[in-house]
Amino acid sequence: MSHDQATIPVLDLSAARQPYGPFSPEFIEELRNATHNVGFFQLTGYGASPGQAEELLQLIQRFFALPLEERMKLDNRLSPHFRGYTRMGTEVTQGRADAREQIDYSPDREPVPDYPADQPYWLLQGHNMWPTEALPELEPAAMAWAALMSEVGMELLRAIAVSLRLPEDYFDEPFAGTPAWMGKLVHYVGGVVEAAGDQGVGSHADYGFVTLLLQDSVGGLEVLPPGATEWAPVHPLPGALVVNLGEMLEVATEGYLAATIHRVQAPPPGVDRYSVPFFWSPRLDAVIDPVSLPPELKAQARGISDDPSNPMLASFGMNMLKGRMRAHPDVTKRHYPDLIKS
Repeated sequence: MSHDQATIPVLDLSAARQPYGPFSPEFIEELRNATHNVGFFQLTGYGASPGQAEELLQLIQRFFALPLEERMKLDNRLSPHFRGYTRMGTEVTQGRADAREQIDYSPDREPVPDYPADQPYWLLQGHNMWPTEALPELEPAAMAWAALMSEVGMELLRAIAVSLRLPEDYFDEPFAGTPAWMGKLVHYVGGVVEAAGDQGVGSHADYGFVTLLLQDSVGGLEVLPPGATEWAPVHPLPGALVVNLGEMLEVATEGYLAATIHRVQAPPPGVDRYSVPFFWSPRLDAVIDPVSLPPELKAQARGISDDPSNPMLASFGMNMLKGRMRAHPDVTKRHYPDLIKS
């Protein structure tokens, strides 16, 4: 086994539980190693129906092959909820444009017209934007994928709780009722965004709980595990999900769980890459309290790798709003200029 393959563990979710219900000790030990030491792993056996992942990737390819004027009918600048189509080179990571275009979507709910001044994150709730005329098949396929990923995300969170020697349902409450997950349908294009160079997505950590990524065979995802000095590629494994943890879990465990820095290298000129990241996230009003770790795990906690320019917040909604505003400054400027000042 090569060094790269050894760096990113592979876990089988179909073997996670024993026949009578509890999680397998072997799976929990593998998960604890992956989430503490690496912060990334690949997941097989997660319950997708035959051909489901391949069909979704094909539909995404068809959407991004539509004429630009058709895609622009979903222009995310029209959405006060940061939904819809993001044009090539307009999403920003680390102050630089990313060489990708995408659709952002979340649970489709009625907007919240009135909310307390100290809870601006409610502006994130609203309706999605879909190509209902040009490609009506996309919405049901994307929402079915989100439903499956919600089940996978919750099951992984329950296993993570057990790996921390907590009750299996420890993380259930913040997700009860109206979890604010987010999905993306992404197209990376090589050699077209001069301001981005080879940056498909710049180095960053995710700000939620659990990220589940479906990627095609092109590759380009790289991770920097805790203590590592060199980036490690996450080679595509057919049919597998790439899983990583977000800042909310790192904060809650004082760094025992790793919100690992990662990036995506843009593909070479003339090469297309498609992926479907899904961010399993709690209710917008969820506040995540510190986890009481057992002494032997607490002794291994690394502390929080807080960046003064990117503070981690216990309020999930505020963390998500901060991330959306940074990634889409044009949407923020158009709909919420007052938030930029505050």
